[in-house]
Amino acid sequence: MEALCINAKELLSTWKRDRYVFGRGVLGELGSLAAKFSKSALVVCSATYTVPVSAVLEKAGVSLAGDHVVRGASPNTPREDVYRIATYILQYQPDVIIAVGGGSTIDACKAANFLATLGKDVTPELDHYFGTGVVSVELQKTGKKLYPLIAVQTSASSGTHLTKYANVTDPVRGQKKLVVDEALTPQYALFDYDLTGSMPRSVTIDGVLDVIAHCTEVFSGISSEQYDLVAEITETAMELTIQYAPKVIANPSDMEAREALGMATDLGGYAIMLGSTNGAHLTSFSLVDLTGHGSACGIMNPYYMVFFAPKIERQVRLLGSVFKKHGYIIEENPDALFGKDLGLAVAKALIAFSTSIGAPTTLKDLPGFNDTYIDKALEAAKDPQLEMKLKNMPVPFSSALVDEYMGPILRAAASGDFSLIKTVFPSVSIEH
Repeated sequence: MEALCINAKELLSTWKRDRYVFGRGVLGELGSLAAKFSKSALVVCSATYTVPVSAVLEKAGVSLAGDHVVRGASPNTPREDVYRIATYILQYQPDVIIAVGGGSTIDACKAANFLATLGKDVTPELDHYFGTGVVSVELQKTGKKLYPLIAVQTSASSGTHLTKYANVTDPVRGQKKLVVDEALTPQYALFDYDLTGSMPRSVTIDGVLDVIAHCTEVFSGISSEQYDLVAEITETAMELTIQYAPKVIANPSDMEAREALGMATDLGGYAIMLGSTNGAHLTSFSLVDLTGHGSACGIMNPYYMVFFAPKIERQVRLLGSVFKKHGYIIEENPDALFGKDLGLAVAKALIAFSTSIGAPTTLKDLPGFNDTYIDKALEAAKDPQLEMKLKNMPVPFSSALVDEYMGPILRAAASGDFSLIKTVFPSVSIEH
């Protein structure tokens, strides 16, 4: 582990420099980060972290805006939590916002921040800001600035404390949407890996599958100019994840393994700042009421892997070599496989890994799943506000082709039958 962790730390430190504090036992450094922004902080977090966070800030001379801590967001960042937190920002107008929690709370604070800043002069309707770059455009038009945001991650999962992304869910429709904007990236981030020791098994599994999704999806569509860096990030994160996820599942108190998974998820965050996720993430947005985000991506990734494989053999072969090294490809040699056969071998390895940690591997494994979710996912994929996911696929296509090509992938993921997937795609080409 030592060499892998050293490499992970170097990659993260080179990327974030002094704007990211990470490691074990580093929560106490939050006070010095918050003190950079004067003396009033709106702290948004769950009851679990209220006492330690408040104590750290008090020691640094930073007061709580409104003299209390604001409750964090529910899983998947329901839009009502965004509006609720935005109200607190408007009421207290703090010097800095401190989001303490997993991906849902940090995403909610990102969205509440731009809603509170732009709502009066642009629109308080959240739907306006979904998509890519809308927030930055409106900030430039209005001359407004977002409140400074410090993100304190508590779960090895989404990497949102390091990134420009914010997911928000409409619980009534059961549909998640995405804001992608550089302006959303927190000014500072902190991740004390010791905080992940209390995470339940389901959250741990979700985070494990999310980092694999971040790395494999970005890697599958990366440009030739960024290939070497993303290959290093992906290989390091995958090695850490494949080695240490089973150890954490077997022994949740194994803090060395927890630290390794924390750095792996951080590398996943690095990956999605260099490229974009695509098919599995797009589909996951329609499964929010069935399972966690990472688990939804974990189910879908093998099936998209088979679809993409003929166009991205170089990337798939590297992933295959990592899985083979750790015993998840038993018979096949990835170097001797091509096209769909290569994709199938690596897809089966992904499924074998998911099975080893007790994760679902088909959509039918999810209680409550039925074919209406396929219809909903196909319809969502045609939404212009999610178009970036179609364009960022290794085999990019328009919404007009969603039913023809994505439909079979979803039906394959429902049944586990890879033969349903189309791998002939003559109408497009992509260079790597």
